[in-house]
Amino acid sequence: MKLNCDLGESFGAWQMGQDELVMPHIDMANIACGFHAGDPHVINHTLALAKKCNTEIGAHPSYPDTLGFGRRSMKCSPAEIIDLMLYQIAALDGMAQSQGLKLTYVKPHGALYNDMMADSQIFAAILQAIAQYYRPLKLMILANADAENYRKKAKALGIKLIFEAFADRRYSQSGSLLPRSQAGAVLDKNATLAQVKSLTASGQVIADNGQSIRIDADTICVHGDNLDSVSLIKEIRQLCQ
Repeated sequence: MKLNCDLGESFGAWQMGQDELVMPHIDMANIACGFHAGDPHVINHTLALAKKCNTEIGAHPSYPDTLGFGRRSMKCSPAEIIDLMLYQIAALDGMAQSQGLKLTYVKPHGALYNDMMADSQIFAAILQAIAQYYRPLKLMILANADAENYRKKAKALGIKLIFEAFADRRYSQSGSLLPRSQAGAVLDKNATLAQVKSLTASGQVIADNGQSIRIDADTICVHGDNLDSVSLIKEIRQLCQ
């Protein structure tokens, strides 16, 4: 099972995450493109880290919401979503090419990710943006019970999907993630390790109602916000080998 992590989310003097410590232990780096975090220097540095660690790189675009770290929904037309997606993907791809790297996938960030999973029009706009790009890119989305429906829509435009599960987030019975604002939405260390063990062994997690639900994932998302989380990622890496 591959591990992916959101990286390159510092901005100017503001530092976010432990990218240099996390990168050696993950397979896929979702790199911020400047709209919620990440400036040109941060992006270039993160790409260099990925190159050093031979880590696959993906664009991590968001709504234009630096102040809210991309966690606030915004009313955007399909055309606006297509444009903001293309702008961010192209920016990261261009910088990656300058280092001899190749962008392979896209994973929307924060509110844009959640809106994509909840609103078919937003999902369609994101697919359209990727389809319009000059070369094929995969799209990473949440693995849930409606996966086949998402897969069919993507296949119609020639786009391959990567389905992800979350190591440290509690699921609802429907297979969606509980909102971060809800108590118990973010798991502690022991619960996170238990969830990863269950995902890798049986493809199941325990939902908030205590029932097991099926999660067919290609990759597990981990978070490297602090030193404790880096230690946790190392333990998760061992479980996934």
